[in-house]
Amino acid sequence: MSNAHIHTAEGESHGTFASYIVGFILAAILTVAAFAAVMMHQLSPVATVAIIAALAAIQVFVHVVFFLHMNGSSSQTWNTVSFLFAIMCLIFFIGGTIFIMHDVAVNMMSR
Repeated sequence: MSNAHIHTAEGESHGTFASYIVGFILAAILTVAAFAAVMMHQLSPVATVAIIAALAAIQVFVHVVFFLHMNGSSSQTWNTVSFLFAIMCLIFFIGGTIFIMHDVAVNMMSR
């Protein structure tokens, strides 16, 4: 068995040991950076939340690439489409929930 990608019968590739280690190290660095941003108390609360959100988005990308092995190849088209659909649904659910909560708060506190 070589360091090259291992292919299953369906043509799906699994990462190498080195790619898993790189993904793990990147995820750990991003986690420590988010923890440090909160614990150092050097930023304003808004900046801290923005940094955490940015680091979370980068970490999602790291997990998708290094652990889920999603890329732009033609063999990954359906995986990419279903992943984007799931992201779109999450945006609708979260955005709708925030909209409803805000609307209820405005209407309940309108006295």
